[in-house]
Amino acid sequence: MRLIMRRLALAGLLVLFLALALIAAANGLVVWGSGGISHQTDELAPVDVALVLGTSQWSVEGHPNRHFAGRMDAAAALYHAGTVRHILASGANPEIYYNEPQRMFEALLERGVPEDAITLDFAGRRTLDSVVRAQRVFGLQRFVVISQPYHLYRALFLARAHGLEVQGFAAAQPLLSERWRVEMREVMARLLAVLDLYVLHTQAEMLGEPEPIRL
Repeated sequence: MRLIMRRLALAGLLVLFLALALIAAANGLVVWGSGGISHQTDELAPVDVALVLGTSQWSVEGHPNRHFAGRMDAAAALYHAGTVRHILASGANPEIYYNEPQRMFEALLERGVPEDAITLDFAGRRTLDSVVRAQRVFGLQRFVVISQPYHLYRALFLARAHGLEVQGFAAAQPLLSERWRVEMREVMARLLAVLDLYVLHTQAEMLGEPEPIRL
């Protein structure tokens, strides 16, 4: 009996080790495959459009979400610096009371970005959807992606895997004490991104008719 228990324990440790190795390998592949990110506007080559990835305007505690504010600040900064001419705001819109693109639109207007320089994508339910729709619905091949660094690596990895020419611009992020939960979730999200691409062959959920951005 003792021998059986020892073998079961060893088998459990082996499974745990393999699972951790798989997670670590997936995360390394995503970061390496992202091509790197920029933190200053002058590090980017000018392009026509920036894709800013959506998140809620409010935290789960009901406070203003610093991730949201950081992304809006970054998008407005690129526009006012002349690095981009247009902003594609992509996010989820599952119900009448939760509309990420509309909140982003309002926030960008408050930051001085003109209405005709903003396009809204209401079907960016996942990062994969946002980057694929940028190409197949909105007609983009080269663009800047805006999000916090921990999220940006995955977005860039997915975009490059779909043949897109992308640069990443890092938005300001909260202190680690405020974001460690989302960073922990991101570790598993990177594993899922690798599985989506190479095992599950997951496609964007909603594509629809082309709507090219006209500058």
